[in-house]
Amino acid sequence: MRLRWQAFLEQVQERGDYRTPHEAERAARVVLALLGAHLVGDVRAALAARLPETFAVILLNPLQAGEPLSPERFVRATAAWIEGATERTAAWDVSAVLSVAADAAGEELTAQMLLQLPPGYDLLFGRPHPPR
Repeated sequence: MRLRWQAFLEQVQERGDYRTPHEAERAARVVLALLGAHLVGDVRAALAARLPETFAVILLNPLQAGEPLSPERFVRATAAWIEGATERTAAWDVSAVLSVAADAAGEELTAQMLLQLPPGYDLLFGRPHPPR
């Protein structure tokens, strides 16, 4: 089921402790554009089907990535795309957006997404896996 625009932004705004919906939207646009470059096929399409339409389009038309980014580089890339962001604030932005996306996706799809991403993304999604 597709999450409504307002509900998605309210959740991101709350988790990111943003003052305005505009700040939450800015973070969501950047993070989902970067995420879209790392997900492929049915997994990316399934996540897009659960996001508000505008964010689904962003996810399906991602920023280009030459290689999969480690979680640390993903955060740095986010900081580079958000004006005035630092790595610390970008980590906050990434976690706020990805945790809401994971809630929208559900556990099974989130697990499939994590299989497509380099190790360590589970923490960014707020879904830490116990060490093996």
